[in-house]
Amino acid sequence: MSGPGNFLRSVRTIAWAFLGLRKRSGHDDDLNRIGPAHLIVAGLLGGLIFILLLLLAVRLVTA
Repeated sequence: MSGPGNFLRSVRTIAWAFLGLRKRSGHDDDLNRIGPAHLIVAGLLGGLIFILLLLLAVRLVTA
């Protein structure tokens, strides 16, 4: 199963992982439906966005 809906599910799973608020059953259900490639890409994008937001916050505070 591939496609934009599956990638969006991966993004949602990664977002919940960053927040740390997720039921085990929902996590297991997502892992059964999502391919590892989508999780890797979504994780890298999530990490990049997080780093960019941190850099923006530091820039705003030090300006």
